[in-house]
Amino acid sequence: MISERDICLLFRQYYRPLCLYALHYLKDPELAEDAVQESFTAFWQKFTDTPDTMVPSERSKSYLYSMVRNRCIDILRRRGREGERLQPEDLSGVITDVQAEERSAIEARLWDAVGRLPRARRELLLMSKRDGLSYEQIAEEKGLSVNTVRNQISRALQALRAEADRILDFLLFFFTLPAV
Repeated sequence: MISERDICLLFRQYYRPLCLYALHYLKDPELAEDAVQESFTAFWQKFTDTPDTMVPSERSKSYLYSMVRNRCIDILRRRGREGERLQPEDLSGVITDVQAEERSAIEARLWDAVGRLPRARRELLLMSKRDGLSYEQIAEEKGLSVNTVRNQISRALQALRAEADRILDFLLFFFTLPAV
């Protein structure tokens, strides 16, 4: 049986990646969050209410991804998309579930890194990259000089590149370890 503490840990670890995964199917952030929340509720009920129903903790991640995928498919079917391919999509078209899961994990790490930026720097970065505003528009809206906006966004991007380099270094180290 999975404890309440285990469920809370799983929620903290996988909520954002699962929302991003659901977004590849649903294209609607609110629907994606609903699908993930419903999946966690069902997971909680299934594995805490019935003591003889167990899922090994190492399989919880794949079980949750399957639950979210199935919940997304149910939502798409209810919305009348029965005849369409029920595959996750991104900007480049249809992708596999494995690709969507990997991308959602990478996207979640990116958003975590963005979240760790100083508030003002994060806000300027999001205005530029997410909202598509020019440096001039941001400077005017925030009452800053264009050079200040440019420098703050540059520093934010440097911090994100450094985070990406750390992740890449870890992966390269991990995959070059000799097999035991």
